[in-house]
Amino acid sequence: MVWNDEFDGSTVDMSKWNYRDEGNVRHYAVVSRKTISLDGEGHLSIKVIKDKDVYYVGQLGTQGIFETTYGYFECRAKMNKQIGPHVAFWLQSPDLGKIGDPSIDGAEIDIFEYHRKTPKVVYHNIHWDGYGVNHKQVGTQIHWDDIDSGFHVFGLEWDTDKYVFYVDGKETWRTSSAISKRSEYIILSTELTGWGGDPALGTFPDEVIFDYVRVFKP
Repeated sequence: MVWNDEFDGSTVDMSKWNYRDEGNVRHYAVVSRKTISLDGEGHLSIKVIKDKDVYYVGQLGTQGIFETTYGYFECRAKMNKQIGPHVAFWLQSPDLGKIGDPSIDGAEIDIFEYHRKTPKVVYHNIHWDGYGVNHKQVGTQIHWDDIDSGFHVFGLEWDTDKYVFYVDGKETWRTSSAISKRSEYIILSTELTGWGGDPALGTFPDEVIFDYVRVFKP
């Protein structure tokens, strides 16, 4: 293990994380650190909050603190409960906006994405060549019966020629598309984009809970 956070204590360890994208409006919500907290029992909560008519979401990232190439990335997490948000554990390249060669520019690697519009489904996705007209994507949807209750372990093995995804220790998908060969950073997030359904149908606050994040090297 080369990097980890077990989320002990009562405050986020800012030697490991940044509050990411603070103040920006992402689709239907404002990104705010007030959505992020530790419970003092070894868990990180990232909420979706509705305050009057404004929604707030949260993102933690390791950009500029911990960026690496290849390895095994794992978290243990409990999914959100409400229609509207989607939650994720992902890797991101600082150069993703560049177009041409994902091995140089990197890729967005979504180790898991989840929302309640499809309560028994886990998503794995790879995005590259920016988010505009040149955007490319491959991905899969995995049916997982009890994903909507309790904690589950999500993993990614990333090496020079493949990505291999795992849920609860079982391989769920592998691909050789858009293999990044540059250093990337970790993101934990809640989002409110419409992908997870109409937030007007949800009750807030809602949250994703992380028990740990760990990174290993051979």
